[in-house]
Amino acid sequence: MNKFATVIMAAAAATLLVTACSKKDPNKTYVGISQVGAESDWRRASTKSIEDAVAQRPQIVMTFADAMQKQENQIKAIRSFIRKKVDVISFSPVVSSGFEDILKEAKKANIPVVIFDRAVDTDPSLYVSLVGSDFTEEGRRAARWLIANKPAKDSIKVIELSGTAGSAPAIERQKGFAEIIESTPEIKVVVSQSGNFTRVEGKKVMENILQTPEGKDFDVLFAHNDDMALGAIEAIRDVGKVPGKDIIIISVDGIKDMFQEILKGNANCTVECNPLIGPTLFDVIEKVKKGETVPPRIPSLEGVFDSIGGIEVGNEETPVQTTKITQEIIDGRAY
Repeated sequence: MNKFATVIMAAAAATLLVTACSKKDPNKTYVGISQVGAESDWRRASTKSIEDAVAQRPQIVMTFADAMQKQENQIKAIRSFIRKKVDVISFSPVVSSGFEDILKEAKKANIPVVIFDRAVDTDPSLYVSLVGSDFTEEGRRAARWLIANKPAKDSIKVIELSGTAGSAPAIERQKGFAEIIESTPEIKVVVSQSGNFTRVEGKKVMENILQTPEGKDFDVLFAHNDDMALGAIEAIRDVGKVPGKDIIIISVDGIKDMFQEILKGNANCTVECNPLIGPTLFDVIEKVKKGETVPPRIPSLEGVFDSIGGIEVGNEETPVQTTKITQEIIDGRAY
């Protein structure tokens, strides 16, 4: 367990104790938050955004639980929030399925649920709103960038590093990417394996793939997040190939480390998935506490970044052009 996760768990335990032993102040909003974990720079930025938003809102009393990427931990945490009779429950689901029963428990207890970051595969009436990114469109944007910048070859082979099996971003990013490349028959995904959204596993999985026939001759790496891509870049270098040149590297998230690699020429494109969700999330939570109506889906505003700039990767409804990465942009990045 890393130091960050340990600190968060300790803080969560302390908050649980305080919440359990205190009487509720009617002027405050008691919120139970369950985060996926601390598996990546993106996830840590997401948690910090939540903590910073709470620090600016003295009327919020938050109970925080780190699920450590285990659904069973998350369900236990949500059940504890129900027992403590918090005003609102909010969580980013580890995987998309298997939450129906606990959401029914929350509904029976008249505790509204706001989901953030990742979707759940359940009856929409069991939660109030989903705040977060459109993962399918992220996959589409990655594919559109590839089509606009594909090598002049009859056959373009793609290795895909997918996220945690069963998670919404893994399912939806894969779906969106496949949907767009279907119209370009020369582009084929020849291997798709999970790196579980971590840098360590991204490197390990890529090392294994590079020992296979498919891994010895491919053109593109599409990683479902930057951390896996960064691990894969190390593995690609270790076998004497040049990432960003011999292999086109496309990923999702938009963290500083990936921006630096793109600026150096070691990667090519990252599709933004904005983790700074805290202010929007708590705006929604406070409206829900007051009984106000909120939209069932509140998407994040996000861009796409590369070393070129001006590449159209959006759709007819939402045109999006890539932003060329500069050191100034990196220096101004919050994550």
